Amino acid sequence: MGLRNLDSLFKPASVALVGATSKEGSVGQAVLQNLQEGAFEGPLYPVNPKRTELMGLPCYPSLSAVGQPIDLAVVAVPIAAVPEVMEEAGRSGVKAAIVLSAGGREVGEEGAAIEERILKVARASGIRLLGPNCLGITVPAVKLNASFAPQMCLPGHVALISQSGAICTVILDRAMEANIGFSHFVSIGAMSDVDFADLIDYLGNDPEVTSILLYVEALKNMRKFMSAARAVSRLKPIIVVKAGRSAAGAKAAASHTGSLVGDDEVYDAAFARAGIIRVKSLGELFDCAEALAKQGRPRGPRIAILTNAGGPGVMTADGLKDWNRTPADLSDQTLQALDAVLPPAWSRSNPVDILGDAPAERYRDACQILLAAPEVDGLVVVLAPQAMTDPAAVAREVIPAIQAAKTPACAVWMGGKIVAEGVRILNEGAIPVFETPERAVNTLMYMHRYSHNLELLQETPPNFPSNLHFDRDRARAIVRSALDRQLPLLTEPESKALLAAYGIPVSRTEVATSEEQAVERADELGYPLVLKIHSRDISHKSDAKGIQLNLQNAEDVRAAYRKVLQNAQAYKADAHILGVTLQPMVERIDYDLIVGSKKDADFGPTILFGMGGILTEILRDKAIGLPPMNRLIARRLIESTRIFQLLRGYRNRPAANLEALEEVVVRLAYLVTDFPEVTELDINPLVLSRQDVLAVDARVVLEPSAVQSPDHLVIRPYPTQYETHWVMEAGTPVLVRPVRPEDEPLLQQFFQGLSAETIYFRFFHLIKNMPHEQLARFCQVDYDREISLVAVEEPPGAERVLGLCHLYIEPGRDEAELAVVVGDHYQRQGLGRMLVSLGMRLLHEKGVKHITGVVLPENEGMLTLAKKLGFTAVRDLGEGVYRIDHEIQ
Repeated sequence: MGLRNLDSLFKPASVALVGATSKEGSVGQAVLQNLQEGAFEGPLYPVNPKRTELMGLPCYPSLSAVGQPIDLAVVAVPIAAVPEVMEEAGRSGVKAAIVLSAGGREVGEEGAAIEERILKVARASGIRLLGPNCLGITVPAVKLNASFAPQMCLPGHVALISQSGAICTVILDRAMEANIGFSHFVSIGAMSDVDFADLIDYLGNDPEVTSILLYVEALKNMRKFMSAARAVSRLKPIIVVKAGRSAAGAKAAASHTGSLVGDDEVYDAAFARAGIIRVKSLGELFDCAEALAKQGRPRGPRIAILTNAGGPGVMTADGLKDWNRTPADLSDQTLQALDAVLPPAWSRSNPVDILGDAPAERYRDACQILLAAPEVDGLVVVLAPQAMTDPAAVAREVIPAIQAAKTPACAVWMGGKIVAEGVRILNEGAIPVFETPERAVNTLMYMHRYSHNLELLQETPPNFPSNLHFDRDRARAIVRSALDRQLPLLTEPESKALLAAYGIPVSRTEVATSEEQAVERADELGYPLVLKIHSRDISHKSDAKGIQLNLQNAEDVRAAYRKVLQNAQAYKADAHILGVTLQPMVERIDYDLIVGSKKDADFGPTILFGMGGILTEILRDKAIGLPPMNRLIARRLIESTRIFQLLRGYRNRPAANLEALEEVVVRLAYLVTDFPEVTELDINPLVLSRQDVLAVDARVVLEPSAVQSPDHLVIRPYPTQYETHWVMEAGTPVLVRPVRPEDEPLLQQFFQGLSAETIYFRFFHLIKNMPHEQLARFCQVDYDREISLVAVEEPPGAERVLGLCHLYIEPGRDEAELAVVVGDHYQRQGLGRMLVSLGMRLLHEKGVKHITGVVLPENEGMLTLAKKLGFTAVRDLGEGVYRIDHEIQ
């Protein structure tokens, strides 16, 4: 149902309260009192069949008896009565409802059935439903407190969405004390209808909301959540605390990857991919709320520390060390400025220790200098109570300095009663204030992490030197054969064959079913050799002592054959032994790595990279990501491990072929993207020998999949189905395809070649250059909601973009916006018509019913094309443009 009617939830013109009562301590009484005390400016309609008046308001026996339009109904009746209330709400034209009632799916099957009926009725009536089992919402800007929270939150620009009503009240109480305001305070409850994704999309489009905080216990519709978060996190920070980090239980896994990938770690990977900052605790979430509400974000990680005591200064520096950072290096100019206002005994370094007798004026002067220093991105002002220092006076002096600066600052007033008045003054002055240095540092660094992550998300990935090719038919045959035979655990040769079909280098592997055949295969391969047990029933060959290394001759092979069979039978007597495998011994191994995949129940396939070998599960040096992947995402995954420091080269160890590693990761991501049947996959070890990469052991677990590719992914991969080959009227061969992140250089070249008139027709104003951030918005898109079709010239010509059609699908709606631009040298050759026609066909496949666009009156060519393709064009005299519309039948 998308964002439809959410305005009625957060900006209602009128509110009805079903279950209103004057009974002290009841939910209905608390909500009605909050609505009145919040001074909601629209009409309020209490609904209670037993009363004619409540709290000075006329009371109605039912929603239909109100006889006036109702935007929002707040429902506070026993949950068994809610379906009937929702049916009446539908008949009365209610657009949105908040169901406060508990007793749904959280109490068992009967409650779940009631909740399902509530949702069914709401959807049939087009009512957007928040809850059930929620606290309600407060929106200070419209004086709406439709909740039973004990008080209305202060106005601000930070939105909070919490799955727990109790957490809402805790944060609200602390926020009032710390003078923190919110734009929206939302208890989301059971999420029968309105969920996190809906609210992220809605709040992301609200210019009054500058950041979004989430308290999450569980998510639903992961793909929808990821799509919303990836779009909005590029515009404003999203910070989350996710409850349930500890594992409730462990499931036996058939692969190393399966045991290494935990549920909470997948949430980490998903949040990171979506650009969301995850904090560890509710306290950190609150600290971030305070900083976002009161200060801007630091430009970078260079932090200055101002203190009147050595110990707290050292503690602050230690807090930075936890983030692998050191205090900012102060310039000679800054040191000279500090010399002029500080006593000779000051520290002359960062932390800036201004001594225990520091008066308020000394704090103020040093604060002003540090905040103005170009080498400082953020400031932590620390005060420890001493006889010569007045915490309240210092607070009064530093507040104007901090408020006047562009560089953000946090205060740390350490102590209790002595500093309490100073803390109160800082809160009233909208300065973030903390009890310990570590909290201040963590908050500043979380703010910086968002800015840094945003840069990484917008970074242009490099292309591989040549296009990647895959033998999907061969891979499909391997998968189908195993599933048809009901043998979901692939053998090592089958696993390697599957990997080889996707271009991942594998060691040559021969199967022998007898001792004599093993000798024959060994002579063919050449020595030295590795011999392994070959059985579907033995997952980890090392555990069964089923591997023999460095076999130099036929006698070694014979002895090894007998030994691994004997060991395997001792390890698992009922194991079905298929024979042995033989492969060349890699005599020089620089690094043992693991690359793998595990299908998560919520987020689909994951990709794992880390240190491999038999100690993999003990060392647990690994990083987890989500497909699809490109070279840049693969590199970031590799860089997230400790072994990356070795892979760059260390002492006598050569640097690894990182490009080859990136390619293996990307190819593996393509494999699990194309085959949802892959539930677990191990390449362990993936060995690096000089500059070569080789999979010397592999294991794949399959199971039938109820969904087809790519519907098992939470991030839509590149949609190859929208590629179209075409020839322009002048004979130029063209490939029309969705844009890729790697296309930024091509698009930069394209925009640079456009005339001023063409740029003006497309963007409605002249653009001298297209910055990286804007190009990234064209290239790095979420294919679920936004696609740019580019027309790229094919050989024999050079690869260049000739035209572009941008399509933006309104989240959760059946509407889309379309805009097109064609290079000046390629206009009037049918390319614009082709791009728009293909765009319309793509939107039709995605269920879009209504296409809109905006065209300048001077752009006669586009207006003519639009009319030929069935668009209507209406002049908007107020804006001075034509609005084109097309209804897809």
